[in-house]
Amino acid sequence: MYDDYGRRGGSVFGAFLLGGLVGAVLGLLFSPRSGKENRELVAARAQEYWDQGREMYDTGRERAGDIYESGRETAAVKTEELKTRIDEARDRLKEQVATASRSAKSAVSRAGSKTEEAVEAGAESAQEKLDIVQEKAEEGGKPS
Repeated sequence: MYDDYGRRGGSVFGAFLLGGLVGAVLGLLFSPRSGKENRELVAARAQEYWDQGREMYDTGRERAGDIYESGRETAAVKTEELKTRIDEARDRLKEQVATASRSAKSAVSRAGSKTEEAVEAGAESAQEKLDIVQEKAEEGGKPS
C-alpha cells in the first residue's frame, strides 16, 4: 500500500511540473506580445531567477562557513577544557599515589619494627626454653 502511494506521489509531482512547463510554453505561444517581447521577458525572468539562485547560494555558503567556524571554535574550546580536566585529574592522581605510597611506607616501617621486636622476643623465649631443656637434660643425665 505504501509503495503504491509513494509511486503515485512521485508521478503526481512529475505531472505537476510537466503541467507547469506545458502551461508556460503555451502561455508564451499564445501571448499577445511579439516574439521579441516574449524573449526579452523570458530573458529578464531567467536573469532574475538566476540572480535569486546565486544570492541563495552565496547566503548558504556564508552560513555554512559561519557554522564551520563556530564549530571549529567550539571544538577548540572544548579541547582546551578537556586538556585542563585531564591535567587536573592527572595531578590529583599523582597526589593520591604519593599519599598512598607514604602511607604504605609508614605502615611497612611500623610493621617491620614490630616484626623485629616480635622476632627478638621469640628468640629470647626460644633461648630461655632451650636453656631450660638443656638444664633438664643435664639433670636427667645425672644419677639422682
